[in-house]
Amino acid sequence: MTWEDDVEVHALRKRGWSISAIARHAGHDRKTIRAYLNGVRSPGQRKKPDEDPFEPFAPYVTARLAEDPHLWARTLCDELEELGYTQSYQTLTRQIRARDLRPTCEQCATAIHRPNAVIEHPPGEETQWDWLELPNPPTSWGWGSTAYLFVGSLAHSGRWRGYLAPNMTRPHVVAGLDRITRRLGGVTKVWRFDRMATVCHPATGAVTSEFAAVAKHYGVAVAICPPRRGNRKGVVESANRVAAQRWWRTVADDITVEQAQASLDKFCRTRSDVRMRRTRDGRYNVATIAQREPLSPAPAKPFPALVSETRTASRQALIAWRGNQYSVPPELAMAEVTVTERLGEGHIDIATTSGIVIARHRLAAPGTGAQIRDHGHVVALDQAAMAAAVTGGRPHRRKERIPPGQQALQAAEQLRHNTTTTEDTSVHAGPSVIDMSVYERAAQNRTQLP
Repeated sequence: MTWEDDVEVHALRKRGWSISAIARHAGHDRKTIRAYLNGVRSPGQRKKPDEDPFEPFAPYVTARLAEDPHLWARTLCDELEELGYTQSYQTLTRQIRARDLRPTCEQCATAIHRPNAVIEHPPGEETQWDWLELPNPPTSWGWGSTAYLFVGSLAHSGRWRGYLAPNMTRPHVVAGLDRITRRLGGVTKVWRFDRMATVCHPATGAVTSEFAAVAKHYGVAVAICPPRRGNRKGVVESANRVAAQRWWRTVADDITVEQAQASLDKFCRTRSDVRMRRTRDGRYNVATIAQREPLSPAPAKPFPALVSETRTASRQALIAWRGNQYSVPPELAMAEVTVTERLGEGHIDIATTSGIVIARHRLAAPGTGAQIRDHGHVVALDQAAMAAAVTGGRPHRRKERIPPGQQALQAAEQLRHNTTTTEDTSVHAGPSVIDMSVYERAAQNRTQLP
């Protein structure tokens, strides 16, 4: 019973109510009411059983949790059931909490509860980079169950931009680095990464030779975060949370990749860059602080990485690339092709699945909806379409009358000649002969109706 129930029970008793009437009114047993009136039981305290069924298992639970403080209660329950434990999983978790059986892991406490030093980020010093996995992209993108957002953030001002990609390969890393760097306004002195395999060797943290060429092209130093030191790049981690919760959750299903990229850029300009930050000189928004950072200009051309993706040509022998359409020979309509773009060269190569390049087009401005078609592809497509129209003829209408043709009539006549109407072909080997005189005599002898 609660304290409110206990007060009401005592008040009713002083008014002269019987214990039976109070029990009916409160919905409790008479023995319970009498125990509370006599002070045997107190509100909020459950009467303990004479024998605690969990007590025999307490030493084992204490020992196991001392050995492994992170042991799942469900796993511990499985072990206890093999030792004769018959109570529920909920009872086990309640007993662990009530008895305070799970100790604090000292190793993890030093990592979680340790004091964190304030990391200074001078203007123009560092850009932090990270990949963000985005689940459930629109089906029309053809990227499967996960899209990837490459995020770069200026550590001093907090200004950030993102680059949507279908995977986390090194060419997409380079493409994202170049695109984001130019939208942030320039290159900082240091680029900081976690231990991603496209940048360094995860085991040692040493920069790979392939990415060293990229860093030299942009003139930056590369800093790799120590293992289990996520606070070293907390600025970009904060940008990841904002991108996932404020932008990705609102992306519509009928949007294209290029439209989603434009939406992200607009969100960064109109929402993220207008955040107010406190500085030594006063309060300014992120865009103003970022403009004051001494950034080096980006190279005239991006690093010549080779970006390749698979596309399916349409029935009009067109493939989609960066918000535009490019033609292929009509023989490849509805077939898979590989589109390759070398960053900075301004054109794309389209190859068959066997690697034979069959088209090259100059790149149009991304997202403009342009349709780039080769004259030879246009002529070949028109000829193929006209030839198919002539040889194929017009399609049948749904309610069109189409009687059996000459070939079908000949086949039916052949079936009529081959089909016999006699029941026993072994007795009647020859053709049947009908004598009409038999019917004539029967008609002459008939004098009355039957």
